[in-house]
Amino acid sequence: MTVLRFPGGLAEIADAYDTILCDVWGVIHNGRAAFSDACDALVKFREQGGQVCLITNAPVPNAHVIRHFEPLGVPDAAFDDCVSSGDATRAELQARADQTVWRLGGDAGWEHDRFLYQGLDLTFVDSAAADLLLCIGLRDNVNDVPSDYSDELQQGVDRNLPMICANPDKQVRIGGKLYWCAGALAEIYEEQGGTVIYPGKPFAPIYQLAIARLTALGRAPQRILCIGDSPATDIRGASLQGYDSLYVGTGLKEHGANFQQEVTDLLADYGESATYALTGLRW
Repeated sequence: MTVLRFPGGLAEIADAYDTILCDVWGVIHNGRAAFSDACDALVKFREQGGQVCLITNAPVPNAHVIRHFEPLGVPDAAFDDCVSSGDATRAELQARADQTVWRLGGDAGWEHDRFLYQGLDLTFVDSAAADLLLCIGLRDNVNDVPSDYSDELQQGVDRNLPMICANPDKQVRIGGKLYWCAGALAEIYEEQGGTVIYPGKPFAPIYQLAIARLTALGRAPQRILCIGDSPATDIRGASLQGYDSLYVGTGLKEHGANFQQEVTDLLADYGESATYALTGLRW
């Protein structure tokens, strides 16, 4: 079991790594504004010769993640590249281009599902004629809850349709409020007996894509640190890939005064262990 360390900032551990794979939502911004200390830490890491790939479970191509950075205040100097679950999902869909698709999601809100499949020439049908189910999220992120979809999801389970979950996150914090994501529907689908394919964190495809992108820029990652706010996706994903991890407390979980004990208990609840933890990413 890894002994969890609580450094004062990224500067204390940066020399041990040449590459950071950093979560986006909850680590460098909250959907409303950038966390300036977090962005500054990544900028400084890169100034010292490190490389940074942002790695997010957003169910859209990376261009539609990056386009929000400037309005939020995330500087270009904070990262070398960005990889999304949407990118990894598109690769999975391209491999199944001959199959008909039942789409579950909405064209509004931050997920903008149409961007996920634009240009792939997919054939969309209803549940009765589909070969697979593409789950992008709830149709109404504000008013719906995952249990509203149980009966509808059962139709796919009954037909043995594999689900591709475009966003394995169950919830995301926007400002001070949590909203449900596709991962919550995937959990129901599995509980009802369905099969789910997860291209995003904590599973291998998105990490493999991030490594390939950084390698294509000219330097193959060697010493990798994963940073994130979710024990279930970020910390577990790092563990599954054999990478060190840094948990930050600015995302899904609101922490109190006893941060060290709270994080220790939180990770134990998920059966995970991180290498480091900070109240928020900072240099």
